[in-house]
Amino acid sequence: MSGGPKVPAAHQVLAVLSHLGRQAGPVPAAVIARELALPRSTTYQLLTTLAESGFVVHLADERRYSLGLAAYELATGYARQAPLQRVARVPLARLVDRTGHTAHLAVMHGREVIYLIEERAPGRPPLVTDVGVRLPSHLTASGRAMLAALPAAQVRALFPHAEAFATRHEQGPRSLSALRRLLVETRRRGHAVEDGEVTPGFASIAAAVLDHARHPVASVAVTVPHQELGPELRDVVVAEVGRSARAIAARISGHTHPRAATP
Repeated sequence: MSGGPKVPAAHQVLAVLSHLGRQAGPVPAAVIARELALPRSTTYQLLTTLAESGFVVHLADERRYSLGLAAYELATGYARQAPLQRVARVPLARLVDRTGHTAHLAVMHGREVIYLIEERAPGRPPLVTDVGVRLPSHLTASGRAMLAALPAAQVRALFPHAEAFATRHEQGPRSLSALRRLLVETRRRGHAVEDGEVTPGFASIAAAVLDHARHPVASVAVTVPHQELGPELRDVVVAEVGRSARAIAARISGHTHPRAATP
């Protein structure tokens, strides 16, 4: 999609809603204005309009704003329609065919990832990444791929203290500085990895699905038994995971016709 005139107010409204949706709790208007680089007067006008339509709630006693019932209704409508699962299922099935190993699609929810799809390869054992399972994002390849695509301030907000760093098998980063180093390496490579931190004996490789603003909306990962992940298979998985993530991103953005979107 291109060529149409941009509507600044619409972009500002969407920016405010998106910002509120990423927060752990209600936030003051001044913080929203600062984080989005908006004039305070504009921010208050936008919040007032959104509150009148039910998309935002003004918590007067706290002098903060949070998402309202209308935003919740949009979210539940999204869950009912499951567009992400619909556009991702075919590319994920092709990913399994091309690698011979189980693939999954995950999204961020707070500090966790939620698995929306698991395409199990024939003859492969079940994994912990079943549909609906939640895992700490900093331990999974899926989560690391998405965290690496987030602004540093947002990562810091998600992991404000040592207690935020849960572990499963006494592995993985346990501080913000350790996580930052891991994410720097993830960005350098262009894909995320995890080996034995979620399930001993299994390694995963993941790539983020980015929207038009380069924000991670999901991630695609393949999980392989550690002893099978030699250099040749690793190269194949890395290439195919990235290819699938780009195909899903194209389908989400509408840049590729669904019938023509092949990873």
